[in-house]
Amino acid sequence: MWNAVNQQISEALHQPFTLSYKEQLRGCGNEKRFYIANDEHRYIVKVDLLSALERFESESKVRDLLIRDSDFLVADTVTIGTTLEFCFMVLEVIPKQNEQENWHECGVLLAKMHNRFEQKMFGLEQDSYIHHLIQPNQWHKKWETFFAEERIGWQLQLLKEKGIEFVDIDDFVITIKSLLPHHSKPSLLHGNFWKGNIYFSGGKPCVDNPACYYGDREVDLAMSELFAPLPESFSEAYQGVFELPSGYELRRPIYQLYPLLLHANLYAGDYLNQVQKRVNEILK
Repeated sequence: MWNAVNQQISEALHQPFTLSYKEQLRGCGNEKRFYIANDEHRYIVKVDLLSALERFESESKVRDLLIRDSDFLVADTVTIGTTLEFCFMVLEVIPKQNEQENWHECGVLLAKMHNRFEQKMFGLEQDSYIHHLIQPNQWHKKWETFFAEERIGWQLQLLKEKGIEFVDIDDFVITIKSLLPHHSKPSLLHGNFWKGNIYFSGGKPCVDNPACYYGDREVDLAMSELFAPLPESFSEAYQGVFELPSGYELRRPIYQLYPLLLHANLYAGDYLNQVQKRVNEILK
């Protein structure tokens, strides 16, 4: 396994690489994460079963997208490889220095990324992944159709296949479409924008674990306010660059339903209760 990693990194660097230090980090599901280093280089290595290869390739593409179209620091993909049993993804290391947090700059960078509007449709050219679950990204001209079907309807169907049903899916999808704006413009979204995926290096905002696609910018803002709300300086800076339209507070519960559904699919438990409560609020 590690001979293959050394070889792949060496090919990517065009010079010999042999790790001299390896530390296992906290992983998620079947995925294992390692910090490896030698005297000159440091990397994060994600290792999973061969079936995860498509997910690693998708993650590499959306990382490239963020690097190209945002000013956030994003760890680049060094290489992706396989062995007979496993696949692995090697990422560069951007050192965390959280003592220099700059949430104002984070808000400015997100607003600038959202304000590019270089895509005419909602979705992405390939499906992406969020917390190891696939995110369908079929292109749509209408935002309300994309979000209702590709996000809410999809997650509800996954739960239904597990025997968990909160609401009639078809009826609820129609309701979601009626409650979302018909004039949205596609922004590049991080897609998994919450405090746990944001850190700082020398005061510069860095983002991790992207689940990118083109959608309504309010999705990133709504997720940022769900699990661990960001400091007020973040939202003030964002609004100063790119003010949110009226009615965001009414749409926020709909956008926050998606990550709640996602967590209900992954972990069940109290997330099921939170989903039911949020569905009932939306249907009032």
